[in-house]
Amino acid sequence: MRKLKSLLASASITAFMLAGCDSFPGRPTSAELPLRPSAVTDFAALFGENCAGCHGPDGKSGAAIGLNNPIYLTVVDDVSMRRVIAGGIAGTAMPPFAKSAGGSLTDSQIEILIAGMRKNWSGTAGAGAGAPPYSSSTPGDSNSGAQVFAANCQSCHGADGNGGPKAGSVVDPSYLTLVSDQYLRTIVIAGRPELGHPDWKNDVAGQALTPAQVSDVVAWLASKRPASPLAKSN
Repeated sequence: MRKLKSLLASASITAFMLAGCDSFPGRPTSAELPLRPSAVTDFAALFGENCAGCHGPDGKSGAAIGLNNPIYLTVVDDVSMRRVIAGGIAGTAMPPFAKSAGGSLTDSQIEILIAGMRKNWSGTAGAGAGAPPYSSSTPGDSNSGAQVFAANCQSCHGADGNGGPKAGSVVDPSYLTLVSDQYLRTIVIAGRPELGHPDWKNDVAGQALTPAQVSDVVAWLASKRPASPLAKSN
């Protein structure tokens, strides 16, 4: 009987101490505890943590292509955006972000990123009206692409693309090794307005590039890429 009373007393003291810990001054409430990474649903937080390091804090002016670009957001569809965010692009600096591919984002968080970019950065309607398609199943002709480059691009990037008075080299082996053909195509179509790079209709005033010309100049650029065992067609 004495042993039972002792056990009950010990249990009471333990319960009292545990209850007291919950009321210690400074103990954070459940609302003050940081969210688990998989529970974050704020677009700005998700973009800042996962995308801003390459694409810039506001989706532009980063090392990688600007996502805060109304023309880009007009030509790219959700399927393509989802595929690239989730699975990355092999052989480039774009890693996979989906948990199923070894990343840290849930499918829902990827959808939040896509919706947030469209809501915040799509700009005025019709910004990319008449733009060539985001991708093409028809390969371009590099010989024709050399002529397209000479007529539309070399005034900034220099003859043969090695750098000119207004812009740097676009045939540098290190650069071409890190980017895909689709990346090059997207830059040609959407430009990098924050860096002064024109879009497909403003390389030469009044002479917008046709879809075939876009494919051709991308083929010419890709022909300058060093041989690699990894395809870069995404």
